[in-house]
Amino acid sequence: MGRGRVELKRIENKINRQVTFSKRRNGLLKKAYELSVLCDAEIALIIFSNRGKLYEFSSSGMTKTLERYQRCCFIPHDNTHERETQSWYLEVIKLNAKYEALQRTQRHLLGEDLGPLNMKELHNLEKQLEGALARARQQKTQIMMEQMDDLRKKERQLGDLNKQLIVKVSSLC
Repeated sequence: MGRGRVELKRIENKINRQVTFSKRRNGLLKKAYELSVLCDAEIALIIFSNRGKLYEFSSSGMTKTLERYQRCCFIPHDNTHERETQSWYLEVIKLNAKYEALQRTQRHLLGEDLGPLNMKELHNLEKQLEGALARARQQKTQIMMEQMDDLRKKERQLGDLNKQLIVKVSSLC
């Protein structure tokens, strides 16, 4: 014998309401999981209880699914131009964020605006600077060695030229 249809109205008894919430929440989470597995659907489910407790399920990462949802909702499907404009707008926002991060990093490398950094970040910055200093010194040493080799070649050439001149002068006398 099947169950009768349940009238949908708020359950007044607090204990019964909590039990029903718990059972139906678990059933809903199970159904969301089954749907994602059986149909390979991307699903995100968020539930807040009346006490403010959060319950969630996501088949492929809540953040990823919410970002996809926002892109879908804020970019109209019927207007390609608007979709492209929105895409460029999002790209500009990302590039601006990267630009600001690079500027902040440059200020840090120059020893400016170090106040908000914690000990670990300062330690990493110090390692970066030490590595950069070592590479700069290595490059400087290499250039100096090349210059010394060039100067030695010029010294030999001038020495040879000097010997030739001495021979010419001695042959004239």
